[in-house]
Amino acid sequence: MVGSFDEIYVCRHYVRLASYFMTTMDPRHKEILRKHRLDLSNQILIDDTIVQFLYQENILTESQVDEIQSQIGNKKKTLRLLDILPTRGPRAFGTFLNSLEEEFPWVRDELLQNLEQPNVPGQSPTDEWNIPEVTLRAVPSDRQLSRLASRLGSEWESVLLDLGLSTGALYRCRADHPLSLHGQVLAGLIQWRQRQGRSATVHRLLQSLKSTEVHPSTLDEVFQ
Repeated sequence: MVGSFDEIYVCRHYVRLASYFMTTMDPRHKEILRKHRLDLSNQILIDDTIVQFLYQENILTESQVDEIQSQIGNKKKTLRLLDILPTRGPRAFGTFLNSLEEEFPWVRDELLQNLEQPNVPGQSPTDEWNIPEVTLRAVPSDRQLSRLASRLGSEWESVLLDLGLSTGALYRCRADHPLSLHGQVLAGLIQWRQRQGRSATVHRLLQSLKSTEVHPSTLDEVFQ
């Protein structure tokens, strides 16, 4: 019986690992969506074809479609879609390109041209932030987290999910601070720090900011 239990545990462990990698978008695809975020929000209309195509192809869930459609104005709808896409797996980028083919082929061609450009040799995930090593190893203070919370926008949920908070925890942050985005973000960051203890370092925080494509300028003066 012990052997059988161990086998089940190992299988479940690898299923979780496989699930993680299956739901991860290629970093280059994330970068292209981030780089063209504002341009896309001004160039495409997502109501009629794009969202429904992504739903048809199992990229978006029904609740995500409802969430996007609940936004006021096409620009906010597009920005919300661009927040969600990087969390929808390795097929999401290619399927998004396919959704543009009929009505916005020039936008699709521009994104493909960017994809075909050669990679620039990579840096360490935190090199571009220009933060001292001693600060990277430290646990962020209340003041630093408050400064960061005031600078994060719609990407805050993606950052906190990457840090390990559950969707339930994010819901509670929103419910506890319904009128304050700053309060929602700060509550989530403090909750992360409390749960992780000494592991909740500035370096770990920067890794999540990097993976969710937060621009380095967001951290101007935050950790100084």
